[in-house]
Amino acid sequence: MPSRWLFGNRSSSNRPQGGDTVPRVHRVGFVLAALALFAPAAAGSRSSPTLSPTTAIFYYPWFGTPGRDGEYFHWEQNGHQPSGDLASAFYPMRGPYSSSDASVLDGQMREIERAGIGEVVVSWWGRGSPVDQRLPAVIAAAQAHSLEIAAHLEPYAGRSIAGTAIDIDYLRTLGIRDFFVYHATDFPAAEWQPLTSSFEDVRLFVQTPRAGYAKQGGFDGVYTYDTLTYRPRMFARMCKAAHKLGLLCSPSVGPGYNALRATGDSRVLDRRGGKTYDSIWTAALRAGTDVATITSYNEWNEGTQIEPACPRQGYESYDGAWGERGKAAERAYLNRTRLWTSRFNRQHFGRTAEDERG
Repeated sequence: MPSRWLFGNRSSSNRPQGGDTVPRVHRVGFVLAALALFAPAAAGSRSSPTLSPTTAIFYYPWFGTPGRDGEYFHWEQNGHQPSGDLASAFYPMRGPYSSSDASVLDGQMREIERAGIGEVVVSWWGRGSPVDQRLPAVIAAAQAHSLEIAAHLEPYAGRSIAGTAIDIDYLRTLGIRDFFVYHATDFPAAEWQPLTSSFEDVRLFVQTPRAGYAKQGGFDGVYTYDTLTYRPRMFARMCKAAHKLGLLCSPSVGPGYNALRATGDSRVLDRRGGKTYDSIWTAALRAGTDVATITSYNEWNEGTQIEPACPRQGYESYDGAWGERGKAAERAYLNRTRLWTSRFNRQHFGRTAEDERG
């Protein structure tokens, strides 16, 4: 990996186009050869795990500081100079932290647990990457708070379907059973079928609202991640199509989007004092979502985070969200998430929530 940990951001200009460098005429044969290493199951016979999590949040263990990692990573994107000047529209309550800090990981997992979330979907950029090296520590911190870990399979340089099969097999040895494949549509749906039919007791979600693509590729469900592109008005149609084909539906909810300081992207999804978050959650529940995915816990560069933020000159804050002010506002989005996960669990399981404090 480059010394700057350049994982890439999710703006379309930086996404890989075409996914891998294997010539298309040879790609299917390469996939089949790689998948011969695994014990295949008959197409359509793969079973999903029982009692799988129904609430999940996207999480990023890619932040670094000079004290722990030699220099700042991700906080300094786009020419910013931490600690006072961060590549984020918001300023974290913890300050610019290192994802290598065990105390930070423990505190983050405690917050996720208390928000009523069952699974942490960790951004993963390939074997040997900095986030892969940190994964065991993230798993240990999550397990200490009774949280499951899933992998968000990112489009790292040279990613192929054959390589993804090897990645999944490796991550399964770490106890991971849920996989969210980001930007899978770089490949034709049918080319995923040898992979998806080769693993039992896992759940494979594909990032697309198109149920037909997911079904043809042999995935278990669909998710959207991007709350800027995939708006609430799409959710009902998306879930209806997914359920008709026997797929899980997981439209992603989030508080907003603002990546201007980190990437120069001028598009904004305003938080509107929490109204945006509420409206997307409402649409997801009405659509009959099966797995509630949240974008995100700590994607500070894109301004989608619900991790606590504090007021600081030159930055946005959560002040005013749901009428909260001062210190109470710093955790407003975590508190609101607890209310929404409680409502979702009551709707999904038909049980009374323990707490709906917002």
